[in-house]
Amino acid sequence: MVVGGIHRTRALLFSRTALLTAGAVLMTVPFAYMLSTSLKPDRLVLEVPPRFLPEHPTTANYTGAWTSNDFGHYFLNSVVVAALTTVVAVSLSAMMAFAFARFRFPGRRLLFGLLLIGLMVPAIMLLIPQFLLAKKLMLLDSLAGLVVFYTGGNLALNTFLLRSFFQDIPFELEEAMIVDGAGPWSRFRRLILPLSRPALATVGIFTFLASWDEFAWALTIINDPGKRTLPIAIALFQGQHATSWGLVFAASVIAVVPVIAIFVAFQRQFVSGITSGALKG
Repeated sequence: MVVGGIHRTRALLFSRTALLTAGAVLMTVPFAYMLSTSLKPDRLVLEVPPRFLPEHPTTANYTGAWTSNDFGHYFLNSVVVAALTTVVAVSLSAMMAFAFARFRFPGRRLLFGLLLIGLMVPAIMLLIPQFLLAKKLMLLDSLAGLVVFYTGGNLALNTFLLRSFFQDIPFELEEAMIVDGAGPWSRFRRLILPLSRPALATVGIFTFLASWDEFAWALTIINDPGKRTLPIAIALFQGQHATSWGLVFAASVIAVVPVIAIFVAFQRQFVSGITSGALKG
């Protein structure tokens, strides 16, 4: 029976390893092909059979993508929008989550329920109401309009995740600060935020990725070519260079680099935050 149990354990481990390996390959092959194609001359982009390792790699596509169609300016626009959105959304959602987790006030459950309803509404259904609101607030055709509505779109999920994390921080730690005369803001800033770095990093990465990749809202309100963000730029870039797939893939790789850099920089906190959320239910 012991031998049979060992065999079952090994079979289960092998099955899990094979499944994870297949998933990893499925996720990385498209990116590897995109990277490989970005290093090929135009005449070899659509070669059959395709090669993942180019015989004569070149960085000309990256130079051409960065210097054409004001691509660098669009990249900077996306950096500004994503960075501002991340800072504002994480700050506001952290304060909201702290209020929901620690304070008792009339209508708290109702307000939190309304916040959760926002998670159930598809973003595309809010496109017209948001457009009308942005028009009244004079936020059309501006980067501020992107930041404001990206921030609003991320508040519900961020607050939900952070509230759960804040609730699991022992209240006895706050009681010790209360005895010393610390107010709510002091406890939030000096205790809650330092202990919540993994959760803050997690929602920060989610927010940055959501605002960096967003296309529909930016396409709806931005008309000025100088205020376009990277997803719009790549879409227009592909249309203007329909046969230059090397340029298109090079532009896509450039767009992916900041996301990978952010994840690598906060990988430890991100994994810790995800694990803590799983363990705390």
